[in-house]
Amino acid sequence: MRASKIHAQKISPSELELINPEEQPKFCNLVPSALESDIRFTPLEDVDDLKSPQFYIITVAQYKHDVGLVDSEGKSLLTTMWGYGNNKQNVSWPGKTIEVFKDTPVWILWKNDLTEHDAPLPHLLPVDTNGHWCYSLPNYQQYCIENNGVPLVPHLHGGHTKSKFDGNPEYFFSPHWQIKGPRWTRFVYKYHNDQQAGCLWYHDHALGITRLNVYAGLAGFYIVRDKHDTGRHGNPIGLPAEKYELAYAIQDRMFHSNGELFYPAFPGEPAYDDFITDIEDPAVELPADKFPDGGPTALAEFFGDHIVVNGKIWPKTEVEPRHYRLRLLNGCDSRFLAIRFRLASTSGSTDLNDAGEPLPFWIIGSDQGLAEAAIEVDTLLFNPADRHDIIFDFSQVPAGMRIIMDNIAGDAPFSGELTGDQNSSEYDPKDLFENRQTDRIMAFDVNQPLSNIRDCFFPESIHHFQSNTLEVDKVRKVALFEGRDEFGRLQPMQGVAEPTQDVEGNIVNGALPWHMPITENPDLNSTEIWEIYNNTEDAHPVHLHLVSFEILNSEEFTSDLIKQPVKQHDGSEGIGFIMENIELVNDTLLTASGVNRAPKDMVTCLPGRVTRIKITFDRPGRYVWHCHILSHEDHDMMRPMHVGSNF
Repeated sequence: MRASKIHAQKISPSELELINPEEQPKFCNLVPSALESDIRFTPLEDVDDLKSPQFYIITVAQYKHDVGLVDSEGKSLLTTMWGYGNNKQNVSWPGKTIEVFKDTPVWILWKNDLTEHDAPLPHLLPVDTNGHWCYSLPNYQQYCIENNGVPLVPHLHGGHTKSKFDGNPEYFFSPHWQIKGPRWTRFVYKYHNDQQAGCLWYHDHALGITRLNVYAGLAGFYIVRDKHDTGRHGNPIGLPAEKYELAYAIQDRMFHSNGELFYPAFPGEPAYDDFITDIEDPAVELPADKFPDGGPTALAEFFGDHIVVNGKIWPKTEVEPRHYRLRLLNGCDSRFLAIRFRLASTSGSTDLNDAGEPLPFWIIGSDQGLAEAAIEVDTLLFNPADRHDIIFDFSQVPAGMRIIMDNIAGDAPFSGELTGDQNSSEYDPKDLFENRQTDRIMAFDVNQPLSNIRDCFFPESIHHFQSNTLEVDKVRKVALFEGRDEFGRLQPMQGVAEPTQDVEGNIVNGALPWHMPITENPDLNSTEIWEIYNNTEDAHPVHLHLVSFEILNSEEFTSDLIKQPVKQHDGSEGIGFIMENIELVNDTLLTASGVNRAPKDMVTCLPGRVTRIKITFDRPGRYVWHCHILSHEDHDMMRPMHVGSNF
């Protein structure tokens, strides 16, 4: 859905009783880095260093979290959240960081303890049970959250992981494993960590409710180290380390006036009309027997009005005038970010109007490791689930002054262009609140004395990414579509861009929902180029499990879209499309450069372009590929893939 389709809100904040972000403190709350020692997981047994095998028990439970919200009288408000922790009493949002060393295995027992007095807890957010989700699967329809609890399954995003430990959406389990998904196999997950150093993350991946479970707090960092990137002072490549390496998960949220999480799902709530009733052809009228109050219904996108970093709204940190390494994760549902670093007008300013011009910084890596070369920029675009590794030199800032990390991407689906106008779309948060607040993220106060630890960074030391030179066995044409589900709601889907034989021998084409037979079935140890054709009007961040891939290039194309029926998970019929008469547009080829010259598991597929990636599939088994706009993957913009022939 392109931003130009989005309309003004039709309800006031007072009617909704939501917290007004304008009235919340900015850059007041100190936020810890996710790499600080007291917010890292510790193994069950003491180990000398990261090179010793480690075992963890990690529990999911409910707790009260201080996001930094205050009421109208300035009193702190607490928010009910879910978190990961060593036990039920010490869970957190984000979950504590797991730090490992290359080729040193880790075993984790993941426990679902979303219970109170042994009774299952309800979900914190409204669940659309009419969608394709865990308890709508065959032989699971007799279960419900009220009686059987919330299903979960952990996924190590970016992990080179065996299929049985990957966290596929159908491997879910309810509290205390009372209900197990149809593909569940293991209590304990083993992560071999046989990959180079990189910034991974773990999050929940349960079928159809990933967006809700992650929104409730289920995400955390997973950092892989190796002999080059040790995370310690004196590392061979001269990177800032220890307290000069900071990790931040950037997310967005909305809150009720009592501090509890808010997520739109009913008529009259923000974004409902934008993505349900005002969609052109056909008009959507959800059946009252399935949606008695007009919902709860899944929406096509979500854009929160509060920016949260490591669980704190608009926080700050205090730094020395030196180089820092920042590991940044975009953990938002739908929001593309475009960040810059600007000198505030005064030491305590929260206002961007008089802030200075963007300051330069270095991008040294992305998703799964260091880049081909360090690139100096002043703006960084990154999509949901991207991780970027940057170096910022705070010695270029006058002592005692503040740097504000701002955001020039809008509160709307990303069309592929940055205009620099923060309120460039018709979806304008001023319809809810007077002034937009999502144009700022956090602050860095340069007010700490410079230590005697050597400050050094050598851009020329970054030269770690190498192209995949293996011979290509297959070029695979896949595609992204927007169709309609059985209720007429917008349904983003994946599929194929040419007639393709699925694993059952059928010839299929066009948009395909999750439950259809697998069409992506690469041979074990084969190398493929995937051409991803984006037929929609907006950018999609595409993620493949298991692999690290190389982004090659992108190119404009034209095609005819022919409408066809799409069978939904319950046997009903929706609308999809087939591509015909595909033609490439001359002189539009863009070769990957800069931040994309790094080991990736995320690729931004821009509208109207075919994006090419090169992948080697070196582990057998069942995995998935999907859009990482969480609202999209939950509404079937996700497809299984199977490596090898042993099903």
